[in-house]
Amino acid sequence: MRLVLLTLPQLFVMAGVVTTALCVPVGGVLALLARALFGVSLRSFVTFGEALGIVEGVLAWWAVLFVPALVYSAFMMPWGARKD
Repeated sequence: MRLVLLTLPQLFVMAGVVTTALCVPVGGVLALLARALFGVSLRSFVTFGEALGIVEGVLAWWAVLFVPALVYSAFMMPWGARKD
């Protein structure tokens, strides 16, 4: 349990880096799919149908994409004992 608590900050930083790196490409693919399938404009996609501003929409999408990145990071984390 102690190992898990010690590596949680590293896990969250890793997930944040993954989310930031993949936010534009994954968001672009999702926006293209939304446009092709449902006719949603990019602005409406980013702002959740004009419910949020552009900055808040981008931050909300970052938070939405953070969840799968956190799961990915948890699977990729070396959970074995450290050999420092």
